[in-house]
Amino acid sequence: MKSAELAQHFENAFGSPPRIFCAPGRVNLLGEHTDYNDGFVMPCAIGFSTRVAISPRPDRKLVIRSEEFSQQFEFDLDNLPSHGKGAWSDYVLGIAVMLAEIGHPTPGASLLVRGEVPIGAGLSSSAAIEVASALALMSLNGARLSLPEVAKLCQRAENVFIGARVGIMDQFVSCLGRAGHALLLDCRSLEYKLIPIPENVRLVICNTMVKHEHANGAYNRRRDECDEGVRILSEWYPNARALRDISVEQLEQHIAGMPATIYKRCLHVVSCWPCRPTAARSPRWKAWPTATSCTPFRRGSGRNTACNAASALPA
Repeated sequence: MKSAELAQHFENAFGSPPRIFCAPGRVNLLGEHTDYNDGFVMPCAIGFSTRVAISPRPDRKLVIRSEEFSQQFEFDLDNLPSHGKGAWSDYVLGIAVMLAEIGHPTPGASLLVRGEVPIGAGLSSSAAIEVASALALMSLNGARLSLPEVAKLCQRAENVFIGARVGIMDQFVSCLGRAGHALLLDCRSLEYKLIPIPENVRLVICNTMVKHEHANGAYNRRRDECDEGVRILSEWYPNARALRDISVEQLEQHIAGMPATIYKRCLHVVSCWPCRPTAARSPRWKAWPTATSCTPFRRGSGRNTACNAASALPA
């Protein structure tokens, strides 16, 4: 019904039938701030998703509308900006820019977005709109990217076009999550494992109404602080490429050599066992399929399972 309603709204706005693409938000279970430190994370897709309806246009315009916001955006596809302007449409436009950079320019298109993922609630509304937009635009320009490649493209759009130095976790699980499963991801190699969720487990997500933005100064500053920690520690451990490569014991040997804030940022990451490569071989890692206590959440469903990740939907 949601897709049928969106299709009707699209036809009313643009006068042509669309194709519709869907990607979910996510909740993270293990590994906070470890993805951009090359560590391990375990998110799962949730039942809140973003849908993007699209149809081709005869001109060279990219026209973007949303059911949640009143403003319509129009862009000249022959003169796209290199960076976002701080509007919600940046998350769609950035994908078009990144596709053009890798040789897949977007033809004229009209898009209508419907988002269920609460904005700024920590459930990755940004990744959901990026992935759904990428699939939609690829349906018109003929690009044939694998889902891991789509995730990396969307991450690059957020890093370069939006200016938020996020890791790969959000986009990856939005692309490759599966209903009834969590996703265990090595953020360096991008190897992953789907972890089945026990039927009798429910995950309750509470919206605290505290808003956050990845593109603001606090998130990027935290990443800068982690990078500074790696720079300092590489003087003693030259093979360290990220905090994933540092143990708690190694960090504690050099407390005196770094500012207190940098030490705290590093300690948070290296003491989080999922960020460590040895964790993947531990008995607790192997026990996750039966020991984990998470399940994706779907509003109003009996079993509380999410839709499969990124997909095209019938109109």
